[in-house]
Amino acid sequence: MFENLLSIASRFNRHGRIIDVREFGNGNINNTFLVELADESEKHFILQRINTHVFRRPELVMRNMRIATEHINKRLERDSIISGRRWEVPRILLAEGGRDHWIAPNGSFWRALSFIESARSFDAVRDIGHAREVGCALGLFHTLLSDLAPESLADTLPGFHITPLYLCRYEEVLAKKTPPKTKTPEVNYCLRFAREHEAFANVLEDARAEGKLSLRPIHGDPKVNNFLLDSSTGECVSIIDLDTVKPGLVHYDIGDCLRSACNPMGEEIKDWEQTRFDTDVCRALLAGYFSRAREFLTGHDIDHIYDSVRLIAFELGLRFFTDYLEGDVYFKVKNPEHNLRRALVQFKLAESIESQGDAIGAIIRDLT
Repeated sequence: MFENLLSIASRFNRHGRIIDVREFGNGNINNTFLVELADESEKHFILQRINTHVFRRPELVMRNMRIATEHINKRLERDSIISGRRWEVPRILLAEGGRDHWIAPNGSFWRALSFIESARSFDAVRDIGHAREVGCALGLFHTLLSDLAPESLADTLPGFHITPLYLCRYEEVLAKKTPPKTKTPEVNYCLRFAREHEAFANVLEDARAEGKLSLRPIHGDPKVNNFLLDSSTGECVSIIDLDTVKPGLVHYDIGDCLRSACNPMGEEIKDWEQTRFDTDVCRALLAGYFSRAREFLTGHDIDHIYDSVRLIAFELGLRFFTDYLEGDVYFKVKNPEHNLRRALVQFKLAESIESQGDAIGAIIRDLT
């Protein structure tokens, strides 16, 4: 395996002898490796095998990444958006022939990206300052792309974050799997929660159809561990994992970021009933976000932020539960009940969000 990875990494390497290639991170979709080089100027780079079952057109993923990162770098050079602060976006490293990817003889799709040194990510928010930095970074990312026409980006994941489509898929799978496995109390909880939220699934798409919300370039997967903090200053210096950059509603990003950051117990907690949404973290993250993104947000955008927080937790829970019922065909799992436990955590988080709806709404009003 090492020799094979070494051979693939060499297709992208222009800097020096490769010392090591090792698995890196804990992503659910792609296979990621850290390549270590015997070079003082550039010591590492990231090597990834793109999951082509998820990303059916990986060449469009690379095109979107190239368009977005080039646009961000031009904004950084042209405007004084950032002053005296470190901010980086991953660079695409070219393979032989000047291509932005390499396709192996077995058809696997590989790409390489620059590694952002002296920075690290965390699976959970450590404190209020960390939460504010995450929000600030997401707001900065949205601002830097706010003048990029969304139609310049391909829709690489049709239906991604369109909750009504996930609900339709869930209902199709449920109809085929009735009764779903063993109807334990946990399964019954998920069945009931999904049934009670069917009407709510349309809230953002209805607002878009009514012209209240508009498509913009989005990150698509801004969970906490996709934000890198400077190892010395603690400031957020980058947002990574740009595979899901595409046209969408910024609410998908805001809701997903808050879903990820405001769950202090984590997404893999065994005692799922202890899951809760932390409103202090919510306030800090939104304060950071609005400090960077307030200028381009409309009144309708702000009016639907609470809906996004509530909806995305429900949506992810629904996706995990559907995958559990279908036999774990999408997400990587460690055991047969893994997706069920994930679904329980997300549904419980959505329940906690709903129970604190007035407080979250007040936070949004206070900050805007």
